Amino acid sequence: MAEITYREALKRALREEMQRDPTVVIWGEDVVAYAGGGAYGVTSGLAKEFPGRVRDTPIAEEAIIGVGIGAAMGGMRPVCEIMTVNFTLVAWDQIVNHAAKQSHMFNGQIKVPMVIRTPNGHGRTAATHSQNFDAWFAHVPGLKVVAPSTPYDAKGLLKTSIRDDDPVVFLEHLQLYGTRGEVPDEEYLIPIGVSDYKRRGKDVTLVTWGRMTMESLKAARILAEEGIDVEIVDLRTLRPLDLSLALESVHKTNRVIVVEEGWRTAGLGAEIAASLQEMAFNDLDAPIARVAGLEVPMPYARNLERATLPFAEDVIAAVHAMMQKQY
Repeated sequence: MAEITYREALKRALREEMQRDPTVVIWGEDVVAYAGGGAYGVTSGLAKEFPGRVRDTPIAEEAIIGVGIGAAMGGMRPVCEIMTVNFTLVAWDQIVNHAAKQSHMFNGQIKVPMVIRTPNGHGRTAATHSQNFDAWFAHVPGLKVVAPSTPYDAKGLLKTSIRDDDPVVFLEHLQLYGTRGEVPDEEYLIPIGVSDYKRRGKDVTLVTWGRMTMESLKAARILAEEGIDVEIVDLRTLRPLDLSLALESVHKTNRVIVVEEGWRTAGLGAEIAASLQEMAFNDLDAPIARVAGLEVPMPYARNLERATLPFAEDVIAAVHAMMQKQY
């Protein structure tokens, strides 16, 4: 089993699916020419390997998604790369009113098997290029929303997403591309809508996804030295939302903290906390807590950017506060 980067895991998933299925194509801005293949290196080399099936597009996100929807309805399986999640705003009508609605509007007679790959999160790119719209996408019926945290999950979930007959928004956090993890050489798939334990523990449950899974793991290692045993549930998929492991974990630990990078107000963490409170109220020994980013436009300065974002130390502080609370 090789240890590879998150970006390499994504590239292997794309290559394997393009080898398996000739209807899989890749479209997006700078997926061919820029820096040898993709602003983030995920598609490098694929254009030479699959001539005509990997294409650079104009700077027109609405057109990228619109053409992808039409191609998907016509029998292809397009993977549309949007350079950052912030640019999906230009294509919001296409995503919400067309990709997500076609199957419903035509009573299932038409499918839209497309994947919208896009990096989200921060990377010293200031207020209009550093956002998380996880909750926005997860709010829309008709979409599936995936946010893997590890190379293993990224590869398995991307392969499954490409094979899915519904539109999938595939969120890749900018800070995860260079992270490394073990990925099997043989083919494997990970089902959409199934959460995963990333660490077992008995004292408090952290429910999270994406980059914050990595920060939660860092926090758990430090807390373990203090004698606090943290359990981590990685949602992996944000729609459909699988809370079965979170409920199982809360039944054991009786304490839960929802950890997200995005803004707290109306964030996905609020939905998760409300759902867990409804379904597991009698298991809770303390109120559900949330860790989230500050509700400000992202600054450009490195120190100010970091001040707006949650990291392992914020998770640790929340756990310390949780362990002191009782009903």
